[in-house]
Amino acid sequence: MQAEIITIGTELLLGQIVDTNAAYLAKELAAIGFNVFRSTTIGDNQDRIANAVRRALNDCDIVITSGGIGPTVDDKTREAVAAATDRELVFDQSLLDDIKTFFEKRGFALGENNPRQAFIPSQAIPVRNPVGTAPGFIVEHENRYVISLPGVPRELYYLMEHTVLPFIHREFGLETVIKMRVLRTAGAGESNIDRLIADLEESDNPTVGLLAYPGAVDIRIAAKAKTVDKAQALLEKMETELRERLG
Repeated sequence: MQAEIITIGTELLLGQIVDTNAAYLAKELAAIGFNVFRSTTIGDNQDRIANAVRRALNDCDIVITSGGIGPTVDDKTREAVAAATDRELVFDQSLLDDIKTFFEKRGFALGENNPRQAFIPSQAIPVRNPVGTAPGFIVEHENRYVISLPGVPRELYYLMEHTVLPFIHREFGLETVIKMRVLRTAGAGESNIDRLIADLEESDNPTVGLLAYPGAVDIRIAAKAKTVDKAQALLEKMETELRERLG
């Protein structure tokens, strides 16, 4: 199963904000068995976002977008996803009620631009946001899904945990467990380690990857199985082989 992550915001391209959402989403998707086919960053341009979503839908089962669903005129994700999936935007009164309640609980009045956030692509599934003012949405398009979430990390994490991951589990009937382990080395050098374990790096399950730092190299092992015990057994076997070769 393939997934693409699209993070949206000109501030990301300008380096004004560090994109931590892509790393978080990649980790969460990998943990449930999805291969992240590609990660893309797009500025606040409707046509470019729509083109990125179309391309992603050609390659992937799930496309997750982050950002661009705020109340301002440069928030273009809603319009872009609607265009990419041949839909119109429709108003959802219940979403506006949620936003209004969020403001009222904090002693604020609803802004004149906030009603924009209650528009989502037609027939989309609303992703209600109790920790912010930007509701997300899920669009099914030709048996594939576009899941649009806010760019604020705290809100994105909450919606992934409480709504999106349970949705993905239900829709895809996921039964795979993925366990990961990291072995830390020092002083050996990445190229030397690669020479000693190159064949293991070609393994499909468990997978083995290297991540180099100054003076140190991490070896990441990830195993898939139907149960935690079986995944753990695969990890143990690979770790034993790695330790025997590297000492």
